[in-house]
Parts: sequence; structure tokens; C-alpha cells
Amino acid sequence: MSATLSLASVLAESARRRPRQTALVQGDLRLTYAEVWERARAQAAALVRLGVRPGDRVALLCPNTAEFPQAYYAVLTAGAVVVPVHLLLTAPEMEHVLRDSEASVLLCHPLFAEVAKQAADSAGVRVCSLGDAPVPGVDGCLADLARSVEPLRSFVRRVPEDPAVVFYTSGTTGRPKGAVLSHLNLVMNATINAFDTHPVHPGQVALGALPLFHIFGQTVSLNSTWRALGTLVLMPRFDPAEALELMIAENVTIFHGVPTMYFGLVEAAKNTDRLPELELCVSGGAALPATVLEAFETAFGTPVYEGYGLSETSPTSSVNQPAYGARAGTVGHAIWGVEVEIAAPDRLDSIELLTPGSLGEIVIRGHNVFTGYLGNPEATSAALVDGWFRTGDLGTKDAEGFVTIVDRLKDMIIRSGFNVYPTEVEDALLGHPEISEVAVIGLPDPVTGEEVCAVVVPASGAMPDADEIIAFARERLGRHKYPRRIEFVSALPLGPSHKVLKRELRRRFS
Repeated sequence: MSATLSLASVLAESARRRPRQTALVQGDLRLTYAEVWERARAQAAALVRLGVRPGDRVALLCPNTAEFPQAYYAVLTAGAVVVPVHLLLTAPEMEHVLRDSEASVLLCHPLFAEVAKQAADSAGVRVCSLGDAPVPGVDGCLADLARSVEPLRSFVRRVPEDPAVVFYTSGTTGRPKGAVLSHLNLVMNATINAFDTHPVHPGQVALGALPLFHIFGQTVSLNSTWRALGTLVLMPRFDPAEALELMIAENVTIFHGVPTMYFGLVEAAKNTDRLPELELCVSGGAALPATVLEAFETAFGTPVYEGYGLSETSPTSSVNQPAYGARAGTVGHAIWGVEVEIAAPDRLDSIELLTPGSLGEIVIRGHNVFTGYLGNPEATSAALVDGWFRTGDLGTKDAEGFVTIVDRLKDMIIRSGFNVYPTEVEDALLGHPEISEVAVIGLPDPVTGEEVCAVVVPASGAMPDADEIIAFARERLGRHKYPRRIEFVSALPLGPSHKVLKRELRRRFS
């Protein structure tokens, strides 16, 4: 008999060990581990009644409300595969996810019933509401059905390599692809995050502000917190000032966020006399500017551990860890059991590892690497080469094992034959006192091929001059690097995971 493993055991075991401990908080709602597990088993039984079978894919469209983790673990308990759906998708984009994943049912929060119904009707998929009452036009209500069935005794057994979750990538090149993550991938990543990289103690409280449909929020905030018997405080929509109030009110000790969140908290901290007593802060999703890191650590008195990962790597691959010491500007060391190396970026059919300090493509090998793209063997074979996952990110690894992300291969600007890395230009520009935020992009140019453009959000009350900013940059950057074009915006476009959407900026200013 082969070994068995299920991501559902994260909740099941926590409920067995500490049934009366608070697992989930959202507003006035407080649920213990036993209560969440009871609801998940009841909803799993409801899914079985709907015809969901082990291995079936179930789409989940839900914000950071209590319905998400309950439905997420219900799907896993039934032995099915979760397909989280991006909240900002249009109906046609959602239809692609439903069709491509061959989802058998779409579970949707009532707030998204209209777009869910449009997409599901086009794809021929059944829709089931996650609310407490039926929603007009939607096929059924999972909570209603769950009340009429006997909860499953436990989760359906799966083998480690079975798919647990399919994450659809952002689709910067062509249509989004479904990255298939196994139970082994996600159980290992949650366990290592909880007990190895930054040990979490039972009873610690984490803020769930990262979108749970995103891999960072799902693995690091939800699964890792529950794996360590912590409490997750959900925040459906991130607002920096409100986040500070919530963290104080709920005694939050752990914060996971992306750079724009850290920037927002630094600004909000200037307008309050009381700050939460944080013990662990982790940043990911994009490079954290040194100025933001220093300002946050000064204001909050808490170190920020910057890490790195992708949907295809569960996501954590490397992170600054107390065991090795933290180094600003890097993403630390590879996590336990995972290799992160630098390879020649121009060797597409094989992996040629480079010597320490060399600049190249970051490649990853280990238990966190996905099994492939759903129904897309060509994309899978291009991404998985010689047992390594090619990330498409440029970086270095020094002799001490610290990994530094330089930029996305696709974001790198080639100006007159010279490589320009946007993050380096952004870090320099953030030293300007009249710049609040900045995103650097490459725009087509008939002479240089690509020109460096800085899209700037002015600091509050400031009216910076474009020529002065160019002069400021010219003093600090090489001749091929400094921006020749400055554009001003009131805000940078952000995705739901609070990453800057550079493709939107390129589209706007090209």
C-alpha cells in the first residue's frame, strides 16, 4: 500500500490537538479549530452529495472572509482539488479558468454571484453559493446543503503526489496557466514555514490580509498558521490605518505582506501613537525597497524577513532566516530541503549552473516544485529542465548562500544593448524626498530599442519636476540606466496581491 498524505490534515490534526483554541477571527465571528473542522466536514459531505468525487476540481471564488478557509478545507476533505479564482477576473477570463481546469462546480461568495453566474453559464459549470442563504440565479447554497447531511468522519485519503490545488498564473505572456501543486508540495511548505524558517508558537496570532486565493496568503498566512496551531485574523480588504487598529485589538504578533503593504503601514504609523507589538514580519511578492524596510523596522522595532517564491514553488523557496542571519537586499537562504541556484539564462534545453556571484537565471529544485502545468505539456517541459524549475527571474547567489533577486527576465530593459534592471533604478529614485512610490518600465524606442521610463507617485504635498528627477537619477546611476522619461500618476495600478502591474503601465504609456 502506498503512503497517504492530505493537506486537509493541517486542519484535522490541529482540531484534534487543540479543539477549543480559536482558529479563525473575522469581525465579531470567532471559530475554534473544532468548529472550523466540523463545518469543513459538513461542507465536504455536501460536496459529495453534489456529485464531487476525489480528484475532481472545484473552483473557489471568495474574498478573505470565513467562508474561504472553510470551503477550501471542505474541498480538500472531500478529496477534491481546489482551484482558487482571482477576484478581479472578468467573466470571460473566469470562464477560461473554469474550462481549462474542467471544474465540476464553482463555489462563490454572494458578493461575486453575478460574475460567477455569467462565467459558469458560459462554461457549463454548476454554481453554488457560500452564503448563509440562497442567492437568486445561483444553483444552490452549500451551507443549506451542509445542514441537511451527516458530516464526513474524516478527510478522504490521498497520496502525496496527488494534486491538491491548481493556481492560475497571472498570464503575463498569453493566457493564464494552471500550476498543479501536490499535497506533498503544500504540506511540506506549510510545515517548514511554521517550524523551521521562522518557528511559530501555538497561540500566536497572524493577520490574514494577503488574498487567500493567492499562493502567498494561502500557504504562509493560512496553512502555516494553522499548521503551527496559531490564530488567523482575516481582513477582507487591506487598509493600512485599519490594519493597525485591528492588529492592536486582536493582539496580532505576525504580519505577512508585500512591499506596498509595508509602505502603507509606515505611512499610517506616522498618524498614531500606538503600534502593534509584532514578533515576526515576512515580506514577499516583490523586492522590498531598502528605504521601506529601514523605515518599518525603525517605526515598529521588528525585523522584516524578506523571502522569495512563486506559485510553482508552493511558494516559499528562499527567505532570510534567524538561523543564518538576515541580510537586507537579499531573499536569504534556500529553505530546508530545497536547492536554489543560478544557471545560464541562455541555455534553454539544459541547466548549466554558474559559480557563486554570477548573474543568471534562478533555478529551483526540491519538494516545493510543482508537478506541472495542467494540460500543458509544452509549457511544463519548458519550465522543468533537468529536474530544475526555471523561474524566469535574474539573480545572484554569493559564497555564503545568500540569494539576491535582480529582476524578472521579462521586466529587464535592454537599452542600446545594455541591460537595465528596474529594481536598481527604483531603489535609487526612492531616495528622492519628493517621490513616494515609483515603478520603472521599458518603453519601445526607435533609437535605443527600449527607453527607461519612471512612473512616479509624488510624495504628499509635493510637486516634483521631471527634469530635476532625471538629474537626481543621473548623479546616482550609470549613463545607460537613468530614466530619460518621467510620468506622474496619483497611484500605481495594483493587483489583488498588491503587486504593481507593470504590464498595465507599459500599455498606458507605450
